[in-house]
Amino acid sequence: MLYTLHELQKSFVAPFVAWAEVGHRLFSNPHSPLAYTPVSRHAAAGHEFVSRLWRNYEKPAWRIDYAQVKGANVPVSIEVAMDRPFCQLLHFRKHTDDRGPKLIIFAPLSGHFATLLRDTVRAALQDFDVYITDWRDARMVPASEGAFHLDDYVEYCMAFMRHLGPGLRMLSVCQPTVPALAAVSLLAQAGDACVPQAMVMMGGPIDTRRSPTKVNELATHRSHDWFERNVIHRVPWRYPGHGRQVYPGFLQHWGFLSMNADRHIEAHRKFFNHLIVGDGDSAEAHRKFYDEYNAVLDMPAEYYLDTIKTVFQDYALALGTMRVRGELVTPAAIRQSALFTIEGELDDISGNGQTEAAHGLCTGIPAARHHHLMVKGVGHYGIFSGRRFREGIYPQMRDFLKG
Repeated sequence: MLYTLHELQKSFVAPFVAWAEVGHRLFSNPHSPLAYTPVSRHAAAGHEFVSRLWRNYEKPAWRIDYAQVKGANVPVSIEVAMDRPFCQLLHFRKHTDDRGPKLIIFAPLSGHFATLLRDTVRAALQDFDVYITDWRDARMVPASEGAFHLDDYVEYCMAFMRHLGPGLRMLSVCQPTVPALAAVSLLAQAGDACVPQAMVMMGGPIDTRRSPTKVNELATHRSHDWFERNVIHRVPWRYPGHGRQVYPGFLQHWGFLSMNADRHIEAHRKFFNHLIVGDGDSAEAHRKFYDEYNAVLDMPAEYYLDTIKTVFQDYALALGTMRVRGELVTPAAIRQSALFTIEGELDDISGNGQTEAAHGLCTGIPAARHHHLMVKGVGHYGIFSGRRFREGIYPQMRDFLKG
């Protein structure tokens, strides 16, 4: 019912949003006489502010047409390397003979689209042949495709790595550190040659008992049944996945906003002031960030509930009790890989030490091939995007993956 009410609310405000967008154009377009009135800047700012607050944000485009390789712009085309019901493995194919080692980036399935890692992909394209998991919005997946569990997620990871073959490098960001490590463990246990040569794990919940955050506390202070009763809803009829049970993206978005409400309110206040004074660069930076941040997807209910129980309530991977299709996951079986964990000092989603915990599980990797980086003054998003990532974190990650 909540999902249906949310859709009704969207339909109700749609004309109001359209009116605000028209008003913004009337008071800002240089071909409109209203753009030259004394109140035009204030009127345009007010209309844009209102339209952005209420509009529906669709999945952003990748906007990656070129890669900087050795100082030259190399054309890039985005191709589907593997297509599964809940995910596409995308290949950012550089039109050059020297593409570099293959790198698979496991993007989060935790509310935002994989395009949130656009900065990560752009940086990696300088040196690697990049692939990324592009998770589908569950409301767009027909119910006839069946359920999607955490075990399925792990098997997707294994299938993607097998498809790319030996010599692969792996990067997992945030949520997928757990299923990705489980997948590599199972490949190692099977003696598979496709175990990645090097693994980088950034800001992920390997052991959420360490430095628990608000996200961790919410998951542990509520029962599994509470989550099933209160946050799981069926997709309304208007979408291809109608009838499918999901954790709706709009609920996750509300959660994101409530965690740092004061920060978001201040950001929007500054945005309005930037519009008033004509600070176009600052206003555009705000638009780009929130176009991405406000675009959310639904998660399959089975996967979401499995993750709550396995990762945040049972600590199954950290305690050595995680099973996939009945097989015990044993990270100690990984021997041929190198492991690099990266954390942000100010990360309020995955607390300090949660990702570093992977080293204590991967005891089969020689000590010289274990590396950890704690980045001072950086929060969750700063470890994989932004200037600090590009200038300080990525060079270390690149050197590790190429070593």
